[in-house]
Amino acid sequence: MSWDENEAAAVTYNVVVNHEEQYSIWPNYKEVPGGWRVVGKPGSKEECLAYIKEVWTDMRPLSLRKQMAQAESQGKK
Repeated sequence: MSWDENEAAAVTYNVVVNHEEQYSIWPNYKEVPGGWRVVGKPGSKEECLAYIKEVWTDMRPLSLRKQMAQAESQGKK
């Protein structure tokens, strides 16, 4: 399938997040891949990327953040 710019601009996206709290966007006409779930509300590519920029303030995976927090708390004992 070949899309022109007008068709591509008309696509609505979902913001998706995985178990590591890493964000991405996904076209809403496609099934969300396994391991990802929809968060926020659907919108244009620009709207979804702006939402991600607002909410994804720590780029470290969740498992790393937990590991670092545990190491820090053990170091303070």
